[in-house]
Amino acid sequence: MASNLSFKILAVLALGLALCVQATLGGVTCEDLDQDVCAFAVSSTGKRCVLEKHVKRTGQEAYTCRTSEIEAEKIRNWIETDECIKACGLDRKSFGISSDSLLECHFTKKLCSPQCYDSCPNVVDLYFNLAAGEGVFLPKLCEAQGGNVRREMAEIRSSGLVAPGPIQPGRLIVSPALSPAEGPIN
Repeated sequence: MASNLSFKILAVLALGLALCVQATLGGVTCEDLDQDVCAFAVSSTGKRCVLEKHVKRTGQEAYTCRTSEIEAEKIRNWIETDECIKACGLDRKSFGISSDSLLECHFTKKLCSPQCYDSCPNVVDLYFNLAAGEGVFLPKLCEAQGGNVRREMAEIRSSGLVAPGPIQPGRLIVSPALSPAEGPIN
């Protein structure tokens, strides 16, 4: 009984200490992060961190971590693990991200793998929102990994909208109001 009480007291003290340390340190601040952990991190305010490359006057490259305007859903104070970076096929040295990576079958396969999709909520949240911006539902895209991947990729490329084809191939239809004059203008 005494050891159970001691354990509870230690647990409460440890939790209190963790909260005090976090309050003292202020959580994750993108500008304070090293370039090796910046990409795919989320600040204490819920804003995503981005790695930026600058060229100094000497021609030497310098990297800085900045806070972006993109908010993460329900994620704060997060530095992505190396295991997730590897499992999801990401690169810490990436400068910004785009939905174009979803067009790459190799990347999508890694993103949709159980090692990434089931274990890396920050990465999945990020790419879920990118896919949604293109009108694609990420779980459906991942489901297609076992089926018609080309069709799903075509939907991403076209953003789901396809222009209608001609009514009769090889025949131009002109409105009478817009028809050209019947002869030369004198």
